[in-house]
Amino acid sequence: MTHISGVGAGKAQKYGQPFIELIKKYVEDNEIERPQDFVVKSVINKSALKVYIIQNIDRKLNFEDIAIAKGLDMDELLTEIESIGSSGTKLDIDYYIEEYIEPYHQEDILDYFANAESDSVEDALAELGEDEYSMEEIRIMKIKFMSDLGN
Repeated sequence: MTHISGVGAGKAQKYGQPFIELIKKYVEDNEIERPQDFVVKSVINKSALKVYIIQNIDRKLNFEDIAIAKGLDMDELLTEIESIGSSGTKLDIDYYIEEYIEPYHQEDILDYFANAESDSVEDALAELGEDEYSMEEIRIMKIKFMSDLGN
């Protein structure tokens, strides 16, 4: 179970056995058979990168410096940060936002996501205007919105 993203040793030890028993009972009750050629593909472990990003956000390092240090472009870094936030980790990126995104842009983007029917950054950019807002600004503010709302 510790190979599942978001499940550490503590959760695996505490919840693993009851979870496995529940799955086993479900499989038996529903007469589910596993095919012999079933292959589980694993994803490359990116936990070291995620830990590095979290630690450096905690140190309030500039996103560009974090990206350069790991050989990422800004899009790749934001994708990693989005993934970290989606997994339930609270990220305090206010330091970066305050320095790089105009206060009225912050407010407009947060208002958009608070009232939007979808969390699509493309929809947000179309609604707010590509001439005034950047995709990067919207993605960063979406990360903040989701982190504040979900955590």
